[in-house]
Amino acid sequence: MMSITLPSRYEDLNPAYRGRLRANPEFIGLVQAAFRSMEVSGGIRFLPLFGLSGSGKSSAALELQTHLPELQVLSLSRAAIESSEQLYLEINGAKSNNHKGIVAIIDQYEEVAIQRSAIPTAFVEALAVADRGIFQKKRVLFIWLTTSKNFQAQLSAATSRNTRILLRPEFEISGPARELWPDIIEETFQVHNDGKDLADFEIIRNDLTDVTSPEHSTLGSALEQIGQHLSNYNPDLQDLSQFRIVILWPVTDGIRINTVRQFTDPRQGYKVDWPAWYRQLNADDRAQLPLDVYNKTRLYFDLRLVPVAAADIETLCRDLEKSEIELSKTSLKRFSETHFFSIIKGSWNPDRYAPLRERESSRAEQARTWYSGVTTKPTQVGRRLALVLRSLGLDAEYEQQIESRHSKVKADILVKILKQIKIIR
Repeated sequence: MMSITLPSRYEDLNPAYRGRLRANPEFIGLVQAAFRSMEVSGGIRFLPLFGLSGSGKSSAALELQTHLPELQVLSLSRAAIESSEQLYLEINGAKSNNHKGIVAIIDQYEEVAIQRSAIPTAFVEALAVADRGIFQKKRVLFIWLTTSKNFQAQLSAATSRNTRILLRPEFEISGPARELWPDIIEETFQVHNDGKDLADFEIIRNDLTDVTSPEHSTLGSALEQIGQHLSNYNPDLQDLSQFRIVILWPVTDGIRINTVRQFTDPRQGYKVDWPAWYRQLNADDRAQLPLDVYNKTRLYFDLRLVPVAAADIETLCRDLEKSEIELSKTSLKRFSETHFFSIIKGSWNPDRYAPLRERESSRAEQARTWYSGVTTKPTQVGRRLALVLRSLGLDAEYEQQIESRHSKVKADILVKILKQIKIIR
């Protein structure tokens, strides 16, 4: 099953989609003005850019090269923020490829500044020195992205010794207009989910219009709200504790019915009685039994050994060579009243438990004859019983492989009920 995705952050977007992000005209105009100014006056420029989380700061800054192809955009490393030598190396190491200027992005390093409060001032001072020296003939616009207005103010104040490099002290980016959000959300979803429509997942246009309300301050917040609804359609992490293993034993006489009782607790839904099973082992088997595996198995897995009268399935398992067949309603009703079906469905009630008894009838005798010859067709029987379970409203498939990081196993029938998975052998 394919997972549903709706990224709300730039770094999670499909790289092929990033170039289709809508431009921010005000921001692009400011960048254009910065490079025109550098052409005339020389030097570099610095822009502390504020935006709420999810407003599109990273998208707007990192995709500048898409809209302004004569510029080269690069993200500075954390080391370049802390070391002027590393800063010079990264700027000088940028390949020009006939670009007319460089946009260097510092993406939200407030956590560094909190730990070392001198970094903003030291970084801006390094820019001021480079403006008069190593970067004198380069055209570089440094943009520091932040979600804090106080931090933006600190960055602006740090340029007090060289105010010429400060492009604008309080620039804020707000992202696309709210009326564009529904179209952007739909487009983002389709691109990341093989063209599927949100309507297929019970999200209609009115739902998208609702998330443009003032409750959501940014497009990122609106995307996350829709994503919360979509998360219901994604599969959970594999949970082995939800697996129940049910061994179906068609019985034709009292001996086999009593055998099942010896190894199970019928009133508790035929849970396997592990001590009873262990007592039946001979000395050699007990000596060879890996006790650690045995203990893990008996303590962890919900294992059932459930008898069902062969007469209750014989009429449903005729013409096994046919994959599809019209099943008798009377036979389906009889099967739905078996202990086996109530355990699979999850409706077992121990207070209503009635012991299974041997039957003496022509139907029982016919079932004995049938059962003696059908045990060589396990796959066909599994296919038919899966059809029976589906006819009774359960999600059942035969010959299904289940894998985990530990191993894999093939279930004769796999039944999924809500978050519990039952394996029938």
